[in-house]
Amino acid sequence: MKQLHIKVLVGLFLAAGVLAWAGARLWDSFGTLPGVPVAAPVVLALIAAVLAATAVSLRSRLKAQRERRPDARGVDPLVAARAVVFGQASALVAALVAGLYGGVGVFLLTTGLDVEPRRDQAIHAGLSVLAGAAVVAAALFLERVCKLPEDDDEAGASAA
Repeated sequence: MKQLHIKVLVGLFLAAGVLAWAGARLWDSFGTLPGVPVAAPVVLALIAAVLAATAVSLRSRLKAQRERRPDARGVDPLVAARAVVFGQASALVAALVAGLYGGVGVFLLTTGLDVEPRRDQAIHAGLSVLAGAAVVAAALFLERVCKLPEDDDEAGASAA
């Protein structure tokens, strides 16, 4: 399984942000821009919490397994692989969603926040970007927790 690169996530975030900014600008010129949902940052924060809790749980179980504690519950490799795939998929989607809300938020900030509904939408968009960043951080942490020690040795051998 390949490791997720920050460059890919930043590229998705920026591309989605530019497209969302342009789309919001075009949409606003034809009529009213649709609102940013209040649930968006909440759902992203819940996903980040699930990913972080999974990472902490797997890290403690792997540590107990490495220390060969008698009460240690092993980690099934398939469970760890599924967790990493879920984390990577979540990070990719969160980068896209955060880019979309970031682009809309930039548009709202540049057009003026003198109207209260636009100010609330800008706040919700900003919170969505922060929650999306939390999802990405939790997913990268989960990926790091589930990384096999042999991966480091193979990377060092191939570089030499």
